[in-house]
Amino acid sequence: MLGNPAYPTYQTFIAFGIAALVALVLMPLWIRILKYEHIGQQVRADGPKRHLVKQGTPTMGGVVILLAITVSCLLMGKLTAELVLTLLATLATGLLGFIDDVTSVTHGRSLGLTPHAKMIGLTLICVTFCLLAVNWCDVAPEVRFPGGFAIDLGVLTTTIAIGGAPFEIPWLYVIFTWLLIAGLSNAVNLTDGLDGLAGGTSMIAMLIMAAIAFLHNDVNLAIFSASCGGACLGFLWFNCYPASIFMGDTGSLALGSAFACMAIMTNTEVVSLVIGGLFIAEALSVMIQVVSFKATGKRVFLMAPIHHHFERLGWAETKVVIRFWIVSAAFGALGLALFFQLG
Repeated sequence: MLGNPAYPTYQTFIAFGIAALVALVLMPLWIRILKYEHIGQQVRADGPKRHLVKQGTPTMGGVVILLAITVSCLLMGKLTAELVLTLLATLATGLLGFIDDVTSVTHGRSLGLTPHAKMIGLTLICVTFCLLAVNWCDVAPEVRFPGGFAIDLGVLTTTIAIGGAPFEIPWLYVIFTWLLIAGLSNAVNLTDGLDGLAGGTSMIAMLIMAAIAFLHNDVNLAIFSASCGGACLGFLWFNCYPASIFMGDTGSLALGSAFACMAIMTNTEVVSLVIGGLFIAEALSVMIQVVSFKATGKRVFLMAPIHHHFERLGWAETKVVIRFWIVSAAFGALGLALFFQLG
């Protein structure tokens, strides 16, 4: 581990810088490789017509994002159980997204893995992460609300013996963490529809989580979150409009998972829903659109996810992105304020 542990803020900022630098240095090479191999984004046929020019733009920039996060954590962090588990869960979700991206490219369509296959993969990752977090990292199976109120989700727990040691399975908490990780992974994935949107909003959310982890007295998780933010910053240099590369499901699913895992590790699951309020709004817009159309045959939004609705209203892509960054920062500030009310 580089740096002086007596200065944890220094380590966190350096981790941010290292991740950003790694992404900045490696991304041009990755873009050239992807172009040489003709690995490009498949644009959805029913999307905005002006997005058709993005067809063939290199994708899977999430590979470099994950590499930058890993390098930064290995250099600046101490490999505690919490850091290792969070990093491995993020990488596993990124691998699932990578398979999805490769499937999409090889089949020449905007959809990769089937929803059923993707959900099976996410479920395996979520359940494994939850059980190890509870038994390996002593995460309390409870949900805390601002004001000091908490709900114990460990009331239905099965304890089994593994190697002579007790292993707890808190069923309600397993279900809750599955909903959180799978939900936020898909929410960030849905947000990844405009140049710089998912990268910028993920950077904001992860930097807020870095502050929370620091206040939670876990410097290594703060380093992880700062590394995620730094990697997003380096990626944004090449993803800002007009994008030279997209993060793909490799990046969006992994960043959503990283955000949710950080919330679980710091017992800020409810607060995280406020911090990631923009992601929630994107996911809800899709759900509302689908339910409304199936029930009434009418659409609530001009197009979902909601960022496309504003495009259809005539907003420029950059205008939507910057305003969504502002909204994301506002949600982050509110979530950070609520964190101090957890008690």
